[in-house]
Amino acid sequence: MLTTRRTLLLTLLASAALPRPVRAARFDSPSAGLELAGLYDDTLDPAPFLVSEKYDGVRGHWDGTTLRFRSGRAVAAPGWFTARLPSVPLDGELWLARGRFDELSGIVRRRVPVDPDWQRVRYMVFDLPGADGPFAARERRLREIVAANAWDALVAVEQSRIADHGALRRRLAATVAQGGEGLVLHRADAPHRSGRSDALLKLKPEFDTEAVVVAHHAGRGRLAGQLGALELRDAAGRRFLVGSGFSDAQRSAPPPIGSVVTYRYRDLTPNGLPRFASFVRVHESL
Repeated sequence: MLTTRRTLLLTLLASAALPRPVRAARFDSPSAGLELAGLYDDTLDPAPFLVSEKYDGVRGHWDGTTLRFRSGRAVAAPGWFTARLPSVPLDGELWLARGRFDELSGIVRRRVPVDPDWQRVRYMVFDLPGADGPFAARERRLREIVAANAWDALVAVEQSRIADHGALRRRLAATVAQGGEGLVLHRADAPHRSGRSDALLKLKPEFDTEAVVVAHHAGRGRLAGQLGALELRDAAGRRFLVGSGFSDAQRSAPPPIGSVVTYRYRDLTPNGLPRFASFVRVHESL
């Protein structure tokens, strides 16, 4: 899928009966029965999609009896937690709060669950894997199931229509300004499909900033004899490696030590280091 540049600078941030049972989905192999998101393309019209926040949690799939990670491995959740889940398959994110992914991941990946920690976990559900009908109908059924369950830890993700690109960008900016990770777009008329799908798309911001080149790290394998990664130092003195985004010419003649380069990243780790950093260019002012 062709993608367009989606750099979002910080300055833009200012600008009740139960339904019929759902057939069980298979989870006997990694990602089996699951729909995986592609990337949103700005050439697409957002109007046919239902849009929700992209929660920075751990994907969790409930097959009616067992809660599993995307890999298919069972989550060591407390019995009281899974006992409150309905008997129909669900797809969603185990979540604590915005910006607390690392803490959440530590909780749900323990082999022995800690009850006080799990009492803070919410299951943000967004689909009924294996269910019939378009997403809009599945989303309505999902809200009915969650309402009938009446448990604060089980939450149906809020979905809404977005009229145009301008409204979508404003929604993204507002979500990120409040600490959110991004947005998810799901075609309202699409049936559930296993695997990567153009009916399910994610939209996350990217930020540009500058850092100083402090070292060159040699490449290996295909990149032997060329640049493998730049070691950069940001304004706070933090050092990190950037190994992607370079042309062959740039790998042969990398930006010199001491030069200022622009790099792009999605978000920051709790230690303030960029995630998914990629080289953009030598800073234009030089």
